[in-house]
Amino acid sequence: MNRQAAPLTDSTPTCRIRRRRASDLDACVEVLAAVHADDGYPVNWPEQPGDWLTQPSLLAAWVAALDGHVVGHIALTRSGPDDAAPALWSLREGTSVEDTAVISRLFVSPAARGHGIGARLMASAVREAEERALHPVLDVLASDTPAAALYERLGWSRLGSVDQRWSPTRTVTVHCYAAPG
Repeated sequence: MNRQAAPLTDSTPTCRIRRRRASDLDACVEVLAAVHADDGYPVNWPEQPGDWLTQPSLLAAWVAALDGHVVGHIALTRSGPDDAAPALWSLREGTSVEDTAVISRLFVSPAARGHGIGARLMASAVREAEERALHPVLDVLASDTPAAALYERLGWSRLGSVDQRWSPTRTVTVHCYAAPG
């Protein structure tokens, strides 16, 4: 669902991007549930959403908070064997997949969209990847055109598209992107 964001005014709450704390997980799951209800992300609702946000390959995670209330999330992870974007980037650049970091679990509350929160979360994850001498990559469902538009506005380049089998009866197409530089 597309929502028009309220114009920024002097009374607009202050957005702060900070490292995610363990105490943020319940609020992150609540926001994720709202995003899932509104947008269908994630496509397959995880049995343990808190665990889904704290995957073992996690390097770091951040939240966006408006007046102290969590309204967004992003994670930076090591690449896994099923991640297509690191493989495409390393093939293009002639490097190892270990030279990449995957941006994942990006979501912003439907009620808080339109104020650049997603871009600010992305900037935090990209900065961390660069500080670790890793090149940020990601993948996105081909059907998620608003997310792809955000990445392209931020200068990310599409590496290609691949089909992934998410279950015995479901195959999805994802677009793989790499950060500029």
